[in-house]
Amino acid sequence: MSVYKCVVTQRLSLEDLPSHVRHEIQRELGARIVDSSNCKGGYSPSLAAVCRLDDGRTVFVKAVSPAQNPDTPNILRREASVTALLPSRVPAPRLLHVLDDGEWIATVYEYAEGSIPAVPWKSRELARVIEATWALAEVAAPEGILTVAEHFGAAFTGWRNLAADPGPDSALDPWSSRYLDRLAALEPSWEAHVAGDGLVHGDVRSDNVLLGSSGVTFVDWSSACAGRSHFDVVCMLPSIALEGGGSPEEVLSRFMEGGASTPT
Repeated sequence: MSVYKCVVTQRLSLEDLPSHVRHEIQRELGARIVDSSNCKGGYSPSLAAVCRLDDGRTVFVKAVSPAQNPDTPNILRREASVTALLPSRVPAPRLLHVLDDGEWIATVYEYAEGSIPAVPWKSRELARVIEATWALAEVAAPEGILTVAEHFGAAFTGWRNLAADPGPDSALDPWSSRYLDRLAALEPSWEAHVAGDGLVHGDVRSDNVLLGSSGVTFVDWSSACAGRSHFDVVCMLPSIALEGGGSPEEVLSRFMEGGASTPT
């Protein structure tokens, strides 16, 4: 059975959904949900449940409304629209159904076999994930998808913001203070370094990948965009360090692009 990592504790359960939403999900599936195993964590308040149906199938269901969080429904809508565009060769669960009444949105995906990586990271599992992440950008991003710069541009302005207004009681460390102007001048160049037409997941973390017998499956595609593969790898380095997988410098030295090897 797939294991979805729990990070927070306030997710909807299937029983929390209005009866008409549960009814519409089952009507669209053409089967009754007889059992559900909900993830009680993650970074979203939405339902995220593995559901077993009375016809023997298993699916994965997400659902949310603005009452839980005003931003989450549109994030789920974007995830559905992007997932629907993914080429078949992309290792991702296929989108089966979308139900959207303007308030509640529910999405139904194929059930993906696998388990999340162990934390602290094991070297062998980290190698599998990084190799699969490099390989994602070998797939051309679907037409019309946002670029990395378009999707993430507002998040990469920190040095310029600090240079423009460091504040009266700046808590910058001595190194950052010394090189602040140079860092602010270099910062805009990041867009050129990540420009490309490859598929970028945009949010690769231990809880967004499943390790199965046939490979790595990536889930939660709401941040997908077009760019170069090293964007995904570099952006996952802080979470790898926090989860015991090694410092960014160490990880990059072991798993450079095209050179990731599976340790013994």
